[in-house]
Amino acid sequence: MVSLSHKRKIFDPLRNRFVAASPEEIVRQTLIQRMLRDLGYPKERIVVEKRLDQMPHLSGCLPDRRADIVVFAPNIHPKYPFYPLLLIECKEEKITQKAIDQVLGYNYYLGAFFCALVAQTEMLCLLSEGKHLPHIPTYQELLAHASEFRRN
Repeated sequence: MVSLSHKRKIFDPLRNRFVAASPEEIVRQTLIQRMLRDLGYPKERIVVEKRLDQMPHLSGCLPDRRADIVVFAPNIHPKYPFYPLLLIECKEEKITQKAIDQVLGYNYYLGAFFCALVAQTEMLCLLSEGKHLPHIPTYQELLAHASEFRRN
């Protein structure tokens, strides 16, 4: 939702504040609303704009980078009670090879089970073994994929 009293700002329900309504932020907030409303993602398991060194399962020398959206899930990793299920990178215009390389580079450190890229008119969810979808699955569908992934 864009606020009239906060010109050029949009409300982020996860950070619980108004943020600048840049084109990329509008893509991010539109996706977050869809994830919460239509796809069953629990609000308390999603983090937005977190630096890699703020991730609870990472330590050591990490690059100074921020993940746009990370969705955590319980009991999907043997060492951590909550672990990254999905890493999402949001782009203003379109998905490019550079954007794909960016999200995969972030995930090299983060270790999420799945990655996705979202732009104004495009969406790409990367699954295991080179498979991909043109949409982001529901939270329950990704949990099921993660269970299969762990068994293999």
